[in-house]
Amino acid sequence: MFKNILVPTDGSELSRATAKRAVAFASEAGARVTAFYAKPEYPIAYFGEGALIDPTTPEKFTQMAEQQAAEYLNEVAAWCQEAKVECTTASATSDIPYEAIIEAAEKAGCDLIFMASHGRRGISGLLLGSETNKVLTHSKIPVLVYR
Repeated sequence: MFKNILVPTDGSELSRATAKRAVAFASEAGARVTAFYAKPEYPIAYFGEGALIDPTTPEKFTQMAEQQAAEYLNEVAAWCQEAKVECTTASATSDIPYEAIIEAAEKAGCDLIFMASHGRRGISGLLLGSETNKVLTHSKIPVLVYR
């Protein structure tokens, strides 16, 4: 049924548990996995005449984001290898993760997005607005939400 499943990860425990379950699901379905990580943009903040408050250079920030992406994506790739599931990895720089997730799924030709839900309800869920909810709202690709 599903041939290519996008598995976004942010390195959190919930995300890691969901990625493990996604790999098992892909194995059962005979699908491949595309692991994805949305790297943050360099945080630019100014005081007065444009002085940066963050002493980290954009180059150093980019390097740290690349290392973090590699760490998270390699972990998912290792689980795929262990389960004999074909896996590719991808990352993109974006401060709007839900858009990056949808774009990555479309670009990779995924037919399912397998995501975690933090389970926030009521006012906190409404105010915080989860990335999962935004993907659900905007994606034309089916989304499986794992709790």
